[in-house]
Amino acid sequence: MTIQAGHLMMVDLPGPTLDEDTAAHLRAHQIRAVCLFGKNVQDEEQLRRLCHDLREVMGEDALIAIDHEGGAILRTPFWPAPPSAMSLGATDDVALTRDVNEALARQLRSVGINWNFAPIMDVNTQSANPVIGVRAYGADPALVTRHALAACTGQETEGVASCVKHFPGHGDTHQDSHLALPRVDRARSELETTELVPFRAAVQAGVPAVMTAHIIYSALDSEHPATLSRPVLTGLLRHEWGYDGVIVTDSMGMKAIDDHYGRGEAAVMSLAAGADLVMALGRREAQLATLSSVEAALQDGTLDSGNMERSVQRLSRLAQQYPAQAEPDAQRSEDAALFAAAWKRGLVTVGDAAPPLPGSRVTLIARREEARENVSEAGLPARALARALAPLYDLRVLEYGEATELDWTDLKSEGRFLLLATAGRHLQPGLTGARPDLHLCLYNAYSVLDIPAPALLSFGAQPGALEAVVDWLRGEVQVSGTLPFPASQSRPT
Repeated sequence: MTIQAGHLMMVDLPGPTLDEDTAAHLRAHQIRAVCLFGKNVQDEEQLRRLCHDLREVMGEDALIAIDHEGGAILRTPFWPAPPSAMSLGATDDVALTRDVNEALARQLRSVGINWNFAPIMDVNTQSANPVIGVRAYGADPALVTRHALAACTGQETEGVASCVKHFPGHGDTHQDSHLALPRVDRARSELETTELVPFRAAVQAGVPAVMTAHIIYSALDSEHPATLSRPVLTGLLRHEWGYDGVIVTDSMGMKAIDDHYGRGEAAVMSLAAGADLVMALGRREAQLATLSSVEAALQDGTLDSGNMERSVQRLSRLAQQYPAQAEPDAQRSEDAALFAAAWKRGLVTVGDAAPPLPGSRVTLIARREEARENVSEAGLPARALARALAPLYDLRVLEYGEATELDWTDLKSEGRFLLLATAGRHLQPGLTGARPDLHLCLYNAYSVLDIPAPALLSFGAQPGALEAVVDWLRGEVQVSGTLPFPASQSRPT
């Protein structure tokens, strides 16, 4: 077998159609793997056509991937949104998690996407984690394990390959690897009882793919992040645990890699470390630089030909087992109802949370706009929340922004019910000292640790989550979920 550099690379596309220049680029370098993002998605029919065109160009070994985790990590606004992982963790019904993941896989399969970069297997033990949060099932390794494995089973049952991430764990960082190179200095014994628990179980269950983390785990390799570490990928994952599925890197365009290593150098290092597929996302120049470096390493023997052949075989096996063929989704309405019910079941209350009485005088305090942050879609702006709540109360809306300072003493003196809604990843400075009557915690679940008030948590701000919140405010939903992290979890100062 003659290995081409393109066989070992995944790229992204510049837009929603497969233009001739991009198609020629894929053909010329025999690239067989593509990751789709919001820029590639307009509507369902367009997405189906794009996947068809990609398969025509890349052939039967085409791997067409996307991040379709649920909650805020979605690229397809035209489909009903599945609950976030933490919402499902709060419900702690493994059968529900499996059913939800079967349904989201049916969405992907209906357009021809055959690889989902989910579920998250990170154990979110760091309350200030800037990138994982509600994307994780929770802070308990056993809970994360059982739900992530159920998610894998659900997706694979419906013909979509799952991919657990981010090995060996992104749950104990206070830095985002999109922006920095995190380091975790926990002892191996600690890792064995926390971060590594779900991933070891995933290997034993035979999951089809594992995505690496751009994080240095000093107990495993004090010098290199896992993505570039032979002790981690080959020593631990391949040899010690016996894993023979696909290892794919996270995006090599993230600053954890891009700011510390050259694109081409990093690609060669990751393949030499044991990765099968390098996610060479970004501008064409970066893709070409990666191709050039990998091709040179193949030619001069830096990359072992036998190992690279095995990588290509693993990738081909994955594509053959989960072909990128569109199949009609005959359960669309039933799955939409499933998601709606699941969002409601995931609601959690903290403290003596109770809704304001119907028709009462309520001041809604909410962020003016919630911008998109890295992989997450945009949050819920105040005006959207106000539209949903206006029929219930004599509603006054107080919008705040980055520099807003709120006087909670004055607000309390007005004699209105103070309803604070938070929907973004980070708690804004203006909320320091907040004392609402009720906190609607719609996205960053850990903000309940910062605001000493009764709270309702939805673990998301998608339409299904908002519908669940409104139904609870109406008194139509009984809360049954449990907080999937310690209510006394410490917060960094």
